[in-house]
Amino acid sequence: MAKPTKLQLYPLRDMALENPSDPIRFYFWPLIGPLYRRRVEMCLEECQGGERVLEVGFGIGLTFRNLAELYQEVHGIDLFSDTARVGRFFEQKGIKTLLRNGDVLSMPYTNEMFDTVLLISILEHLKPEEQLIAMGEIKRVLKPGGQLVYGIPVERPFMALMFRIMGVNIRTLHFSTEKDVGQAAEQTLHRVKLQDLKNPIIGFGAIYQIGHFVKPV
Repeated sequence: MAKPTKLQLYPLRDMALENPSDPIRFYFWPLIGPLYRRRVEMCLEECQGGERVLEVGFGIGLTFRNLAELYQEVHGIDLFSDTARVGRFFEQKGIKTLLRNGDVLSMPYTNEMFDTVLLISILEHLKPEEQLIAMGEIKRVLKPGGQLVYGIPVERPFMALMFRIMGVNIRTLHFSTEKDVGQAAEQTLHRVKLQDLKNPIIGFGAIYQIGHFVKPV
């Protein structure tokens, strides 16, 4: 069995300075922090390495230290992130990134460019009818045999409570469920596996799901 991946975080004071509004602080909180980190780590454990990886919705680049150890080129696309600022931050840390602003529904990349496309807590923000469009774009930019790895919350009362604790109504942010995403992925790519992150409280079920799919050769 492969050794579990540990998310390589920079000190909070460094990462928080990049984007004070980013919820990076939750990764350092007791109780919630380990769950936040573990969901990312489970996604990273599915990433097989290669020439190029694309993270959709990279935010402040939480995964970039890990991805730079697995891939020759780390690419990122995000609707709102300050790409120049994030790029400079990681360049100062010795990590080169290639970042753009853009949308998963119409990505500015050539066909068959990436070994891996990674999305962590992104696809739930799309409407159900947009999932197939997103999957079609992901399939287009993946190399034959390339992998899609995604993480998505599993909608349960515990997850809604966690968002409430953070002052957020989950319904104002999440439009698709894990089932919507999984069905669209099944129609577009070949499933390797679906894996759940269990709630640490016995009997409360899964709180997060990791999907691993591949593009047919």
